[in-house]
Order: sequence, then C-alpha cells, then structure tokens
Amino acid sequence: MAVDAPASDPVPLIELRRVSKIYGSGVAEVRALDGVDLQIQEGELVAVMGPSGSGKSTAMNILGCLDTPTQGSYRFRGVPVESLDRNQRALLRRHYLGFVFQGFNLLNRTSALENVELPLIYRRIPRAERHRLAHEALAMVGLTGWEHHSPAELSGGQQQRVAIARAMVTQPSLLLADEPTGNLDTARSHEIMALLTGLNRERGLTVLMVTHEADMAAYAHRVIRFLDGRVVDVVASGGPG
Repeated sequence: MAVDAPASDPVPLIELRRVSKIYGSGVAEVRALDGVDLQIQEGELVAVMGPSGSGKSTAMNILGCLDTPTQGSYRFRGVPVESLDRNQRALLRRHYLGFVFQGFNLLNRTSALENVELPLIYRRIPRAERHRLAHEALAMVGLTGWEHHSPAELSGGQQQRVAIARAMVTQPSLLLADEPTGNLDTARSHEIMALLTGLNRERGLTVLMVTHEADMAAYAHRVIRFLDGRVVDVVASGGPG
C-alpha cells in the first residue's frame, strides 16, 4: 500500500478536517471530538495536551487507524483514510505508523531483541534479517549489550527504549507516543525526550506525543491543547533549543 505524496505536492503528513467522533444518541450522545481541524507537517515534533476527557486520546486513536471518525475526514499524505477498508487501514498502520505507550507494552517472557523483532514477524521478514534490524534498532536507542535481557531485568527507562526501538524497527513515517514518560522519574523522562528529539532531528521522524507534563511538552515544536472535544489552542514552543 503506497501513500507517498509526490515531491511537488506539499500536503501535510496528517490532516483532520472537521472531524467529530460521536458515541451514543439522543440524551446519551457524547461528542468525544467536535469538529476538529488539525495539520501535522513532515518532520514536526508536536505535543498534545488537555485534561482527561478532552478528546486527545480519541484523536490519537483516529490518527493511529485504531478508530474512525463519525464525521469529517482524516487524510494521511493526502489519502482519505476513512475511504480505506479495514485491511487497508491495517496496512497503513503496519507500514507507516509506530506506537509508544506509557506502559511500555512489552512481552514479559521474551528478550529485548525478540520484543523488537515482533513487528517484523508480522511483515514476514526472514529470521536473519529480523535479527539484524532488531540489533540496529536497539543500538540506535543505546541498548547494545542488552539484547538478551527480559523486561524484568531492565529499568523503566530501558524498557521504554526497547519500546521505542520496536516502534522504529519498521522505519515509520509517524511515531504516536501516548504519555511516553508517564511511568518514569524526571531524569529518565528527560533521557527519553532527548532520544525522541534526536530521532526527530537526525532522522526526520515526525512525532505526535500526548503528555500531561509541561516540561515534556516544552521539547515539542508546537503544543496543541484539547478541551471538550475541540482544539482550543496551538502554541509554538520551539523545542529545547
């Protein structure tokens, strides 16, 4: 599935146009998103903030092809995602998107290397090539020498590095990070943000990150604030310098 825009066509990487997500009906209707417009350009690092129930997680689910809008359009490199069937959305997710979560979501009984290889198994990459790519991804996040340790043998910061390596091993265009520092102490949080900003700067990786922490959001180029299902503020941050 190819969704690469022509070089001459400067479309956003991702764009929401008047997107709403409605649950229930009548008096029980809930508008998790209410007419959201949003554009993210290639190579941006963007933070999304807002209180619980503001719609930011629903927006991330739609952008990650885990949910679909009730109304409006989601475009990925100009392609209307809502027009894709379930299998096509799964291919988009598998080939263009990477995911990092607050809880790491690692398989406990497998090694760091095996965790990173998992997306490559779904792609049916041969075993030797999987090993090579997984080793490279772990080296990229500073975990050379830790390939055969299980998650229980790693610190929280190391576990999140494994999760980032797993997300990066498929070379995604967009990394969706949901509270990536939420389970870490301050020092480890800044280490993870330094890693993400390095990937953004050096590899051109587009990063969209949900966070409750203003000091983590300060690493982003822009901060987008959600409230009651709407985008209420977009502030240029400029990143850490």
